[in-house]
Amino acid sequence: MTPLHVAGVRLDVGSLVFLFLFLSGLAAPSSAQGQNGDEEVVGIGMERVPTPLPIPKLEGPIVLDGVVDEPAWDRIAPLPMTTFAPTFGAPISEPTEIRIAHDGEFLYVSARMYDSEPDQIRTNTFYRDRYSGDDLLAVILDSYNDYETGVWFTTNPAGTRGDRSISNDAVFSGGGSVMNFDWNAHWDVETSQTDEGWFAEFRIPFSSLGFQVVDGEVTMGLIVYRFVARKNERQIFPAIDPRWGGLAFAKPSQAHRIVMRGVEQANPFYLTPFVLGGTSRIPQVGTGPAGEPAIRMESAPTSEIGLDLRYSPAGNLNLDLTVNTDFAQVEADEQQINLTRFPLFFPEKRQFFQERSSTFQFPTGRGSDRLFHSRRIGLEDGEMVRIFGGGRAVGRIGGTDYGFLTMQTESAFGDDSQNMGVLRVSQQVLNPFSSIGGMVTTRLGTQGRDNVAYGVDASIRLFGDEWVDLRWAQSFDETIDEESMLQAGSLRARWERVRDDGLSYAAEALRVGRDYNPGLGFQARRDYHFGGARAQYKSFRDAESPLRAVSLQVGTQHFFRNRDGSAVSRAVEPQLQWEFKGGTQVSLKGSSNFESLRTPFFIADAEIPAGEYWFHGGEIEYQRSRSDLFRGSFTLSAGSFYDGTRVGFSMDPSWTQSRYLELGAGYQVNRLDFSGRDVETTTHLGRLQAQVALNPQVSLSSLVQYSNVSDLAAANVRFRYHFREGTDLWVVYNEGWNTNRDPLEREFLPRTAGRTLMVKYNRTFIW
Repeated sequence: MTPLHVAGVRLDVGSLVFLFLFLSGLAAPSSAQGQNGDEEVVGIGMERVPTPLPIPKLEGPIVLDGVVDEPAWDRIAPLPMTTFAPTFGAPISEPTEIRIAHDGEFLYVSARMYDSEPDQIRTNTFYRDRYSGDDLLAVILDSYNDYETGVWFTTNPAGTRGDRSISNDAVFSGGGSVMNFDWNAHWDVETSQTDEGWFAEFRIPFSSLGFQVVDGEVTMGLIVYRFVARKNERQIFPAIDPRWGGLAFAKPSQAHRIVMRGVEQANPFYLTPFVLGGTSRIPQVGTGPAGEPAIRMESAPTSEIGLDLRYSPAGNLNLDLTVNTDFAQVEADEQQINLTRFPLFFPEKRQFFQERSSTFQFPTGRGSDRLFHSRRIGLEDGEMVRIFGGGRAVGRIGGTDYGFLTMQTESAFGDDSQNMGVLRVSQQVLNPFSSIGGMVTTRLGTQGRDNVAYGVDASIRLFGDEWVDLRWAQSFDETIDEESMLQAGSLRARWERVRDDGLSYAAEALRVGRDYNPGLGFQARRDYHFGGARAQYKSFRDAESPLRAVSLQVGTQHFFRNRDGSAVSRAVEPQLQWEFKGGTQVSLKGSSNFESLRTPFFIADAEIPAGEYWFHGGEIEYQRSRSDLFRGSFTLSAGSFYDGTRVGFSMDPSWTQSRYLELGAGYQVNRLDFSGRDVETTTHLGRLQAQVALNPQVSLSSLVQYSNVSDLAAANVRFRYHFREGTDLWVVYNEGWNTNRDPLEREFLPRTAGRTLMVKYNRTFIW
């Protein structure tokens, strides 16, 4: 492979590894880990960590049936529960007994959730990983004991499973997502319901959890909660204060530490082969006998085989190998309307990239900017590129998280076959809440055109709720003649008070160079420097008030050109929000914006000319409680917009008809009027969804979308038969339609934009 040269320096695989090890060396292990149960100081001016709770071994057999009637459970003391919401510390209205134990191979959790109105217990869905206003029991584990990441298991009274992963201590801050709803694990749960309430038993294999053994002990963080939907009441252990933020009840840093002895170091080997077959019908436009446009449908049969391998040589290390990777069953992206001149961001949904994905997170700037975005692998402008295969290693040693990923893609869309790699390390320092680390990404083509990027970062909890975040990233690209280190880099500094009660704030400075181009990252804009700040005051109300909290927030952001320091964009955005105890929220937002355009751009078919613009607007949003059977948000906005006006409306209601059927919709309309130029346009984006589940094993989901900007409608229908964990049958149908075929407006198009039908079967074998 042709080596990459940067500023005259030859970069081959060896030098890249050396570079990564150098970055790793910046994160020398901390000596203050505090693994073994004594109360300890965890930071300057911080609270002390309570003594870890010993989790007993079961003293008798457990039949996983959801009845919770075994004598072994009665020998274990229940966890003390506290009301988290709607009023923190209020008396618990419905008694709850949650117990936890293990047998060396599995972690067991039982719950007796009594209810004074058992006919009002809500069971609204059989659909996995979907919340539809149900009563819930949740178990959250910081299995690596890193105070930052976790895994989240839920069930409703029907035994419907939900699982997801948590990163960044559940704090939405400075870019990057914190919830991964596409993460799945091997585990079991059973439930039952009587006239006393509902009951549940979890059985979670330790082999599905990453953990470390220190002096014969395994230490994890634990949060459990019960949610009574009709009352919007969340009962929790431990007693986490809501001031920690909107997801305070899921923060790994606030979990209670638990200690277990005698946990077996299982080393499971998972082999998941798949077979896939199907066909595509692709329209081809040609000419007929008289020279008129004619359509010919071409069939393209498809058949594939492949496999995924997973092996855990230790509880703190997972190895994955994939061959002929396929993602036919992945749900379609939701279409978006772009009212800016910058590219849109779409999240990762493919299962292979979900395992410990938080390890590979490296946000670099505003919004969704990041050094590594896994959608850059195997996707090009929304089109799939074959992945021949690849591997991944993710784990933790002491206070060090590390990850390695490599994938090989075929040549497509004018690019040669490419190898894409990521190395990431993050080391806890000073206290369990702080870390420093580094990342290297490579995009290496068999014919050259190489791209390498690296970054170093530090996230430090200084004292109390005060955090500082520092990041530097730089890219090297053979197609770009980098002028200087600064021009090819991204530098960011952020100071933040992370809390949800009283005063919180953040201030940020950022500079992105003209030549900064991370080949495996996402970067919405370049060649600018930025300064911004946000302040919020939030007040929680007492038990007598219908309000849970009221907050006032003001944010400001300013973008400047690097070349001459002139302003590109400015914004000042105040917001007032009322949150009711029932879960309903009402928000009022304002905005005052400045945009400097040196070149025109288009929104739909309306051109925005070059120039400088001040425009202002307002927005009101009403959001129904997520525990309601009919829920969703409704937003109305209006104001000036560049040299015209904009009126917008959006809604995304959903209705749970029963546990078998849920219907959803989405609609967004924007009316843009530039009357001074006699230009106007209206954008429409619509979505219809249906989720059908006969039971937790058999389900059907459908999504139909329409956008008048792309003049395209699309349907995605997925049938799943879930035999058991790791064994599934998928039938997937996709079709697109061209909605504007007016020959006076565009060239001749067929009615259908193509259709595919795929059948996929995968089965997991475990040793």
